[in-house]
Amino acid sequence: MRNPMATVNITGEQFNETIRGEGITLVDFWASWCGPCQRFAPIFEKASESNPDLTFAKVDTQAEQGLAAALGISSIPTLMVFRDNVLVYREAGALPAKALDALIVQARELDMDEVRRQIAEQQGAQA
Repeated sequence: MRNPMATVNITGEQFNETIRGEGITLVDFWASWCGPCQRFAPIFEKASESNPDLTFAKVDTQAEQGLAAALGISSIPTLMVFRDNVLVYREAGALPAKALDALIVQARELDMDEVRRQIAEQQGAQA
């Protein structure tokens, strides 16, 4: 198990070290005043308890405004999923539990060699 707690709160300084390395990391960008964020929180927490081999992190956008701005977070909640230090999903809006579970399955099943090849092709086409 990578992470003794189900969900960890991270700061801007911890963000890069949290998403780097092998494995899957889900990051929930939220704020205490955000109703949809409050409804998504128990769904995110339950998924973290069901998937102890993954890292589940939360970023309070009020406390971490610089990080949220740097990542272009314009609406919350926003969920980002990283696998092996590659952003594989980013979407604003609270997901229902079944959709979050399906997203986790998809992240687990990704062929990361294929993902990296596609990224390299896109970067090559833009150069």
